[in-house]
Amino acid sequence: MKLFTKSQMEELLKNGAIANRERLGEIEEEMTRKPVVKLFTPWGSATWLISEIDPDDQDIAFGLCDLGMGCPELGSVSIAELLSVSGPMGLRVERDLHWSAEKPLVAYADDARLHNAIQT
Repeated sequence: MKLFTKSQMEELLKNGAIANRERLGEIEEEMTRKPVVKLFTPWGSATWLISEIDPDDQDIAFGLCDLGMGCPELGSVSIAELLSVSGPMGLRVERDLHWSAEKPLVAYADDARLHNAIQT
C-alpha cells in the first residue's frame, strides 16, 4: 500500500510550502492546519499524524509522531525510514483508510500530551 494517495500528497506538499513560508517569516504563522493522513503499525502502537511534506526535500514529513512509548511529539520523520520499517511477517507501516482529521494538528498534540498517546 502506498503511504499517500495522489490527492493527499498534493495537500501535504501544499501545506509544506505554506510552512516553509511561515518559517521564513514571509507570512504569519497559522496553527490551524489539520493532519492529512494517519499512519500506524498494525502490529504495535506507533502512530503518525502527518500534516505536511517539505517540497524542497520530499523525504521529510512533519507531524505528530508517537512510537508508543508514552511521549508523542511534534517533529519531522523520514518517509524513507517509514517505508523501511518491517514488522512481524513482513507487515509494513499502513495508512488508516477510514480516518480523517477533525481538528488542527496542534489540538491533537495537546491531547496527546495529556494522555501520553495520540488520541484519534
